[in-house]
Amino acid sequence: MAMFASRGFVRLDGVVPKSLNKQFLDELKRTFGVREADKGSTMPAVAAGTEIEQALRPDQTLGQIMRLPRLKGAIESLVGPNSLLDHHFVHVLPPASKIEAAGRSANAQHLHQDSTIDVRKAFDVQLFYYPQEITEDMGGTRYLPGSHLRIVNESAIARYQNVRGQQHVVCQAGTVFLMHHGIWHGGSINRSDHTRYLYKLRLNPTVPQVRLWDTSDLNDDDATNRPIFFVRERQDPDSIQSILTRGEPWFEMDTGRIEYINRIHFWRRLLGDKTFDANYWVSRLECEPSISE
Repeated sequence: MAMFASRGFVRLDGVVPKSLNKQFLDELKRTFGVREADKGSTMPAVAAGTEIEQALRPDQTLGQIMRLPRLKGAIESLVGPNSLLDHHFVHVLPPASKIEAAGRSANAQHLHQDSTIDVRKAFDVQLFYYPQEITEDMGGTRYLPGSHLRIVNESAIARYQNVRGQQHVVCQAGTVFLMHHGIWHGGSINRSDHTRYLYKLRLNPTVPQVRLWDTSDLNDDDATNRPIFFVRERQDPDSIQSILTRGEPWFEMDTGRIEYINRIHFWRRLLGDKTFDANYWVSRLECEPSISE
C-alpha cells in the first residue's frame, strides 16, 4: 500500500488464468469482429453508478474475473466493498500497418489524466486488464509512476511526448494494473502484427478509504522520527518512510519534493492518522507555535 501511495499503481502479473483470458478474448473478437457475421457482443452495457456486484454478474466472463480472490481482494483494499462502476471500455488498437494502409495516421494517444480536474481526497481506481501477452512492439499503455498526486486538467499535459521515468506496459496474459485515477498515461503505437486489446474499468468508493487493507504488519516504528540528511546508519530502503520519500526520475530538484508532502498527506488519509510523517517533511510545515495574548 505504501508503494501504491508513492507510485500510484499496483501490478498483478498473470492474475487472470489462461481459461478466462481465452474466454474473454473470444468474446472481444466476436464483439469487434471484422465480418458482421462474427459480431455478437457479450459486453454488458451498465448504467454509471451501478454497484460492481450487480454490474458484472457471476454468470458473465467479466464477473468471474472480478471475483477472482486475489483481484477482488486488491480492489477492496483500495476502494472497499460495494464499489460503483463508473464506466468500462475496451480499447482496440489494430497494427499501425493496417491503420496506415487505410489511409490514416497511426499516432500514439496523448498523455493525459482521465476526466476533468479532480481535487477530491477520495480516489477512484482504474483497472487495466490485458487478456493477451503484451510485447514491447505492441506498444502497451505508457504511464508515469508517481504522477497520480500531481493534479492537472485532463489533457493539459498533452504536449509532453516523453517524460523521464515513464514506463510502457509489457506483460504476460492475464495481467491487471490497478491505478490511481490521477496517474498520467496514454496509449502507444502498435507496431506488431497483432491487434491489441485492453479492458479498462473505473471504480468509485462507497466507504471511507481508511485501513481497508491488511494492516497487521504496521508498527510504531513506521512513524518514528529518524535522523535525516546526516545519518550514521543506512536507512531501511523498504520502510514506509523510505518508500514515501523515494524520488522518481522526473522529479525536479525543488518542486519534486512537493510530491513527498503529497504522499505523506495521502498516507495519513489511508491510515486515518493525522500525525504520521516521513523524514519530517510535513511536521516542519506544521510547526507554528501560537502567540499567547
